[in-house]
Amino acid sequence: MSPSPARSFPASLHVCLAALCLVLLSASSSSAALETRQVRIGFIGASNGDAMRGASQGIEEANAQGRFLGWQYELVPLADAAAARAADVAVIVADAGPDALRAIASAVAPAAVINVSAADDTLRAACLPNLLHTLPSAAMRDDAEAQWRHKHADSRATARAWHESFRKYAAAQLNRRYETRHGLPMSDVAWAAWAAVKLVSNTIATHGEAAPAKVHDMIRGDIAFDGQKGADMNFRDTGQLRQPLLLVDGDTIVGEAPVRGVADPGDLDTLGLAACAR
Repeated sequence: MSPSPARSFPASLHVCLAALCLVLLSASSSSAALETRQVRIGFIGASNGDAMRGASQGIEEANAQGRFLGWQYELVPLADAAAARAADVAVIVADAGPDALRAIASAVAPAAVINVSAADDTLRAACLPNLLHTLPSAAMRDDAEAQWRHKHADSRATARAWHESFRKYAAAQLNRRYETRHGLPMSDVAWAAWAAVKLVSNTIATHGEAAPAKVHDMIRGDIAFDGQKGADMNFRDTGQLRQPLLLVDGDTIVGEAPVRGVADPGDLDTLGLAACAR
């Protein structure tokens, strides 16, 4: 029996195979290029406080996502406004008092400074263009408590940004990750610092930009950050992050604000100063 003749393939198939190789090589080159994109996030505040722990948790989670998207994040401790001005960072996360926050914001403009620990209402009323706030303001907490007491007159519940027993919207998983890593429950300030880093990294991953002025514009824009609170959160003109609050009595979460029946639960602007005075 004579051997079977060698099978020939159409020229078009050879062309397709060559094109496929080019596509795979191009994808491989693109992946390699993505791995080089670095983002430095500045941090001003106590090195062993809740804000630093929350921010470092955010960096860890941002890098877990970023390795698949070509971004690598680094938290850079900075001493003060002068150090922030000289630093090559995309954004500043700040655990500082009102006067220091104003000085930092002035020093690094137009880069964004995100306040994670000062509830001062005058900072929101000042509407500084590059100062943002992930921690709820004192007025937001007051409004949440007033709404709650309108329905529950005898309640002593207080308004919180976060609580270690919060379980909905994947909050339980966040609390577990934080406590496993740090050995402490997640506080309001820790959540605010985590949220600051995560909303920045999410926005950079979505838009593919990390220049300071661009990051400021993007996070000031039409973002929809969940923050494990079950709502699309974004920033007001005042710089305050719109967000629902938890009502906590003792160690128990008894409700959420805006309080249904007193305000529209979807209207986050019923809590605190809604807009800058024009």
